[in-house]
Amino acid sequence: MILLLRFVVVLGVVYLGLCLLLYLSQTRLVYFPGPPPSTTPADQGLEYRELELASAGAMVHGWFLPALAKSGAVLICHGNAGSIESRIDTARAFLALGWSVLLFDYRGYGKSTGKPSEEGTYQDAEAAYDHLARHEGFSSGRIVLYGESLGAAVAIELARRRPVAAVIAESGFTSLPDIGAEVYPFFPVRWLSRIRYDNGSKVAALGVPLFVIHSPQDEIVPVEHARRLFAAAREPKRLLLTEADHNGGGFQRRAEWRAEVGKFLEEALARSTSEAERRSE
Repeated sequence: MILLLRFVVVLGVVYLGLCLLLYLSQTRLVYFPGPPPSTTPADQGLEYRELELASAGAMVHGWFLPALAKSGAVLICHGNAGSIESRIDTARAFLALGWSVLLFDYRGYGKSTGKPSEEGTYQDAEAAYDHLARHEGFSSGRIVLYGESLGAAVAIELARRRPVAAVIAESGFTSLPDIGAEVYPFFPVRWLSRIRYDNGSKVAALGVPLFVIHSPQDEIVPVEHARRLFAAAREPKRLLLTEADHNGGGFQRRAEWRAEVGKFLEEALARSTSEAERRSE
């Protein structure tokens, strides 16, 4: 009996130690910053301008890629790994639809200074948005936010802080604790999580069109997350199911999916223009 009691005590201490390790190492488990870009859009024949944007406690590095058409601008909030270097193809897809693009790296990613944090990513996105509005001349009704994976959470939060025409959330999750609970089912992840990215509690309050894109083959964020986000969101909203794994290219893989995104952008622009005209009457 004494040996059994000692074993239970040791097991409890080890379990609590692992819980403490999870609590203290969250930042390293969530963020995977890539190095400074080794290529630029110019290497793929795309026109761009280098940006250094002042954020709260950091300098945010970005690229602005102008489109020939002046429909609007898409602000791309990328996922939790790599840097803007690996999102040039995403930018190209939006450029082909006639929309200018702003790519930026969160603090600690690529050439951006500082250390990543949840609030830091939100502030960095605000700095990128403010550049589009103040220096590139895009009104709020001509700015659309695109977020991929963790970037979907950044885009959704930015839409709560700044006026936009619409939000596109690809491969997004309901919340980071929900993902953590699925990956570590034997730990009280929801109690331990300091980093939240709680999309599920935010989408219902969005007052702009939301386009949820997800692949049922996503091995990192199950498609049920997308279905729950879509169900919680208000109209107007749209759901597009694609194919391939989490990093398999998303809506860019097929012409019909790109066309669906283009249609959504056009409808969002028309809607915001109509609302602006009504307010001016």
